[in-house]
Amino acid sequence: MTLTRPPSRTAGTGRHTRPSGTGRTVAVLVLVVLAALIPVLGPSPALHGTGEDAAPGTGGIALLRTVLFAALSVPVGELFVNRLARSLPDAPAQRPRGWSPYAAAAGFVAALGLASVVATGNLVPDSFADIDVGGLYESRDGKLALLEVNAFLAAGLCATSRRPGLQVWPLAAVVVAEALRAHPTTEYSPLIGSGLTLVHLTCASLWVGGLLYALRTLRQWRGAEAGPALLGLYARVAAVLLAAITATGVGSSLRRMPPGTIVDQLTDTAYGRVLLAKVILVAAVAALALWARIRLSRAADPLTACSPARAEVVALGVVVAVSGLLTALPVPIRW
Repeated sequence: MTLTRPPSRTAGTGRHTRPSGTGRTVAVLVLVVLAALIPVLGPSPALHGTGEDAAPGTGGIALLRTVLFAALSVPVGELFVNRLARSLPDAPAQRPRGWSPYAAAAGFVAALGLASVVATGNLVPDSFADIDVGGLYESRDGKLALLEVNAFLAAGLCATSRRPGLQVWPLAAVVVAEALRAHPTTEYSPLIGSGLTLVHLTCASLWVGGLLYALRTLRQWRGAEAGPALLGLYARVAAVLLAAITATGVGSSLRRMPPGTIVDQLTDTAYGRVLLAKVILVAAVAALALWARIRLSRAADPLTACSPARAEVVALGVVVAVSGLLTALPVPIRW
């Protein structure tokens, strides 16, 4: 059955079928709060009964990494979708107001908070006196943390300049720094792990941020024929991104959990439990994406695909929060 948008009510009733702007704002705020609670409250349930202890400040670190990942996805998605839109011959000139400067500011604060943790020996500082800024230059993790702080600062300056496209370079530096940070030199084949993380994080940022900005652009282009074309173009690229995310995610998991131990570690370790939750969420996101693509190709009104796509954005936001928690938990070993 084809789903069509119900007709709006008559002007005399003073009511509309669309929810009010206040309702949307409240819904967004609720979702943001819930996403923030996942990394903050997640460590305790995930670690329960595993015999593992959380590292100091796990909840706060997970929240900061969630903010950092989200701050990376927003500008990457805007650059990506703007590039797709420029390839459409009849695309309207107007674009939604970019959120890149705000994302860069949030990323800068999150990176600064994570750098302060590194500067105190991976402990949560009790005061500014505990932070050894000079010590950041003496360790690999410290240098990478400083690189991320400076990169977000540079991205913010580029986003507010006349050439916002230049922010792709500092954003790329953040991705490289995160890939290197996730795989210390003491790890087996760290370059392979960093390469997998590099591809995984890049594709995830394009997918999450791209879908968010694509939906904002469709709202701006309401009624324009280029809207469904842009969504279809994004959908084709997103299918490739999903394949790359799945392949690199499986590869990274197999490197940290040998095939013979995966089943046990998915239930007996905090890392495995959160990883399993992330896999289930990604599967749900993939189902929503497939639903949106089917609507886009078969429905009489292709823009009905926006409904499952909006749900996909919400689910992806939860995936980002779970990913932030995952980076803060101990890798399947006793802490």
